[in-house]
Amino acid sequence: MSIRSLVLPTALVLAAGFAFTAPASAFDLFDDDMIELAQATPPPPGARGERTPGERGAARLERSFSPKSMCLDMAARRIGDRAYLKARLELKPDQMATWAAFEKAADEASAKSMARCQTLPTEMKERPTYLERLTMEEDVMKARISTIEAVKPSLTALVAVLTAEQKAILDRPRMGFAHRAGAAMSRPGPR
Repeated sequence: MSIRSLVLPTALVLAAGFAFTAPASAFDLFDDDMIELAQATPPPPGARGERTPGERGAARLERSFSPKSMCLDMAARRIGDRAYLKARLELKPDQMATWAAFEKAADEASAKSMARCQTLPTEMKERPTYLERLTMEEDVMKARISTIEAVKPSLTALVAVLTAEQKAILDRPRMGFAHRAGAAMSRPGPR
């Protein structure tokens, strides 16, 4: 047997031995403290500046909200949605008169909405009772129905002059408040 035939298997055995022992010996390089740091318990929420679940709930109850501000935001969002829709529809010159009629009716309805918003309280520190909330919801719904009734005839006329592609843009599901306040708030209808 020659020495060459022994060198290759011996080198392979040594290389395999180093490959198996190197990872195991790497653990000996660190103290036990380093491993314990990685397993330490996180600091309590108060130490990180976060609130505990109970504190978050208490802060939510203490927080005041502004019905007036919320109402103005919704009215402004509807006005912005109309501007977006006009840009997306890419109206043709023969459609502009119908759009102008719709926009006039929508602007008048928005003005009424803004006036209604101005009558709402600026701040409510205490949570309204169930009956007060129900009354507020009823008032919002009545105002919304009034807006729909004012805008619907001109919107119907506008839809009649739109092309199939424009109708597809108009008929797409609206995001509404679905991405902001939950899917229950998203309803079909004109803005």
